[in-house]
Amino acid sequence: MKVSDLRLREVINVYNGKKLGLIRDIEFDLDQGKIKSIILPGGNKVLGLLGKNDDIVIPWHKIKKMGLDVILVELSDFNDTRYEEY
Repeated sequence: MKVSDLRLREVINVYNGKKLGLIRDIEFDLDQGKIKSIILPGGNKVLGLLGKNDDIVIPWHKIKKMGLDVILVELSDFNDTRYEEY
């Protein structure tokens, strides 16, 4: 699998079914030759007036399944109100 293939897949939190977005970057552990985490864009803050939120860093061990179009992650402790339904 190519890194560029990972960047085209939607990341979904299986804990609550929310779409978290596409992968922006990937962090590698060069000593071990493994992927350490995936990084998603944090999005805009209140109406985009106050800049951007921090990126969302998802450790590799939180990835539960990779499909052709999606990556399923389990983030039971993820508390970002942008992804909650109103």
